[in-house]
Amino acid sequence: MSDFTKLPDNLEAPRDDGGASHLLGMLLPRTELPATDGTMVDLSQCKGITVLYAYPLTGRPGCALPGGWNDIPGARGCTPQACSFRNLSQELKSLGMDHLFGVSTQTTAYQKEAAERLQLPFPLLSDSRGELQALLDLPTFTADDEVLLKRLTVIAVEGRIEKVFYPVFPPDRNAEDVARWLRLRPDLH
Repeated sequence: MSDFTKLPDNLEAPRDDGGASHLLGMLLPRTELPATDGTMVDLSQCKGITVLYAYPLTGRPGCALPGGWNDIPGARGCTPQACSFRNLSQELKSLGMDHLFGVSTQTTAYQKEAAERLQLPFPLLSDSRGELQALLDLPTFTADDEVLLKRLTVIAVEGRIEKVFYPVFPPDRNAEDVARWLRLRPDLH
């Protein structure tokens, strides 16, 4: 399947392996990550409400995905997830979100192509050196000898993680789940 905007039928949902259970209440760490908009982002300095979604990798048209990609629970769906955040970014802002970022272990150059092709109105962050992953002990998996982030989304308020979505499935509904959480959080209104 070469259309990355669509999820294949019968994808296996990932199971909660407890890999993100420690994140609730943690502070976003002090580390600078390169962004597709040319800036360096230190998540610990983001004021207000920050939504950060971690994803394994974004496929490129004409390039093969890692072997068995559709058979790895939770791997497929990075493009639909990014597009759902793109499509709901204005609504999320109206609900009080101040910052929105996607993060993967791909290089900024690789991510920049995806950000431009998908017309994302927010930057993607590169954790290619694994600094954020190590500081937050984010869950990972390996595909084709490459360590990749498992899909998860955190909402931080003034730098403290208040909500963790893990596992995220289906990924194309993740932005809607974030919007629902923001709508229901009484102290944000």
